[in-house]
Amino acid sequence: MITSLGRLLLDEQLNHPQALLERSRRSGRSMGSLARALETFFTGHGMAMATDQAERLAAGRRQRRIDAVPEPLRPTVDAFADFMMRSRERARRAGTRPRSDGTIEAALAIMRDLARFLAGERGKQDWALTDVHDVEAFLAGSPKARKRRLVVLGQFFRFARSRKIVLVDPSQGLTSRGMSGFTGATLTLDQQRVLFRRWTTGPAVHPHEALLGMLALLHGASSREVKMLQTADLDPHARTTRLGDRPHPVPLDPASWAVLERCLAHREAQRTDNPHVMVTRQTKSGRGPASTAYVSHVLDACGFPPRMIRCTRLLDLVNTMDPKLVAAAFGMDPEATMIYLSDRVDETRLSGWETTKD
Repeated sequence: MITSLGRLLLDEQLNHPQALLERSRRSGRSMGSLARALETFFTGHGMAMATDQAERLAAGRRQRRIDAVPEPLRPTVDAFADFMMRSRERARRAGTRPRSDGTIEAALAIMRDLARFLAGERGKQDWALTDVHDVEAFLAGSPKARKRRLVVLGQFFRFARSRKIVLVDPSQGLTSRGMSGFTGATLTLDQQRVLFRRWTTGPAVHPHEALLGMLALLHGASSREVKMLQTADLDPHARTTRLGDRPHPVPLDPASWAVLERCLAHREAQRTDNPHVMVTRQTKSGRGPASTAYVSHVLDACGFPPRMIRCTRLLDLVNTMDPKLVAAAFGMDPEATMIYLSDRVDETRLSGWETTKD
């Protein structure tokens, strides 16, 4: 990196920080380690503005989803993407809640899947030929995603109708008909015991896996709360930590604190100035958190996803305590905890719980 930087400084082009940062970027989906290091240093010292790398990557992801749409149906999806981007800019100017890149990409992925379904399985090459039976058949292909898909389809066909692309909205009148309660999978007590022993006694387990697993299993921490955890959030004397938007520090039991200390030792060995507890090879030279892709695969070795482990803990807490207390402790909306009540969840999903029938 120093050698590459020297070459940039010795050429005849502009060498002020902003120009140097732009010239150090690589073409493609990654701007390179040198550009990332320079961006962290220059922006941290107020010498340059951050690059538009995140926006470029998001634009590439959107375009790949659009390009995957069958050609006869592609122009309308492309126009729908432009409509969502303009709506986001209006929301930003108005100070309301704009769509995130992930929301827009998820909507385009749903429209890509619908277009492929219409062209491949229904033999239709025009959005105007889509009817309610096509939409119902598409939704039936993924029952768990029905609610989200139906929301996006409603937005798309309202847009298409306003542009005179379709005469009627084929999704109008359809309902999600989904369960109002929790429908995900949870861990049994035996599975929880196996994971607890793995993360507290397994010497070969990576510290990041043990930290995310223990905080999710015992404290209901989400992946985002763990990846955003910083050393400044820790109180070694009280053995507490701040997690996400929770209003109060979370006391850690001895097993969780031991796992946290092991993760801190792993961080110390990397000799990094990154303030986050979970530091990877890609983030040790900067100050940003671990990537979402990295965190989503941290628990692959144990065989259970973070969401499943967290939901197991929430389910247990809500059914042994007052849901409002759980919501207050976790910084959640009270309605968000109500879906975990036992009268809304299949009794076979409740590990260690038995429901009586009158």
